[in-house]
Amino acid sequence: MKENGFSGIGRIRSLVPQPTTVEAEDPVHRSIVGDRDTRLTLFEPDGPRSDVANWAKAHVPELVAALRQTGGIMFRGFGVTTAEEFEKFASVFVDDLFNENGEHPRASVTGNVYTPVFYPPEERLLWHNENSFNRSGPTRIWFCSVKNAEVGGETPVVDSRAVFDRLDSTIRDPFLEKGVMYVRNYGTGLGLHWKDVFRTEDRDAVSERCRADDLAYEWIGDRLRTRALRPAALRADDGRMSWFNQLQHWHVSCLGEKTRTALESVFDEPDLPRNCYYGDGTRIPDEVVAEILSVYQELELALPWETGDVMMLDNIAMAHGRNPFQGERKLLVAMGGMVDYTAGKVSTP
Repeated sequence: MKENGFSGIGRIRSLVPQPTTVEAEDPVHRSIVGDRDTRLTLFEPDGPRSDVANWAKAHVPELVAALRQTGGIMFRGFGVTTAEEFEKFASVFVDDLFNENGEHPRASVTGNVYTPVFYPPEERLLWHNENSFNRSGPTRIWFCSVKNAEVGGETPVVDSRAVFDRLDSTIRDPFLEKGVMYVRNYGTGLGLHWKDVFRTEDRDAVSERCRADDLAYEWIGDRLRTRALRPAALRADDGRMSWFNQLQHWHVSCLGEKTRTALESVFDEPDLPRNCYYGDGTRIPDEVVAEILSVYQELELALPWETGDVMMLDNIAMAHGRNPFQGERKLLVAMGGMVDYTAGKVSTP
């Protein structure tokens, strides 16, 4: 289990039916799962659907409205089990499905559909908004369950707007004032090498890419160190502020005591493979990070996957993670609706 203590499965909340108008020839039912803090809209047909993409095309305004209301949609019972069906469905909502950039070790299934980032099945992947440490990234992310784990493997979600609201101002305000600085050392022997991430061995090309991505960089022998100053929160499409960063994936305190001790016995702090600070370079206290993690845990919603489920998330409004699991698990991932996160307010399609 992950050493940070967040190894339990999030609570599963009850379904609360919501009124909706359903045409006789199109019996798809809508309900809400969760509570006022973290919710998903659930769409379920009366029977199997042969072409969910065509159904979605006919209901785009309703689906977009539902996504803006809750931040996430679960499509259950539509029987999406192939990468081709999944990509066709996601393409209903955006015309720029993300083609992987090498940042994470994934396997491509089709040109725009991937397996999730590899992470040890016995550990819990903490909540995050995809690519929030980068200058740009997706506003939409989709998951499709092709094969469910025997035990665990849920994809817990947390409403990032609720996280922002729940955090005490004494914790939140320094981040809003200063932002977050992500510091990364490539070529330490841990994590991906810069040649893999940037997909080139040309250091000049890497330097040019860093400048284009608004990354401060320095070469230390064959090692590359980058610093990225990013906002800690964004204003979501509904006007609410959203806690939008990857503090819990970068801060050294989230590694767990044994892992942290091992790394700090080998690396000086500036040379750690990853770490993050306030935007002015000052340290973020461990107790501040612990309080932020406790808020995520409190707000988490985790639904068991069913084969053929598709989950669609507003990546600005909703964070996601992954629970530990046993047995074979196959999930497909697609992303799109690319925007510049540093613009401050993100308008989503």
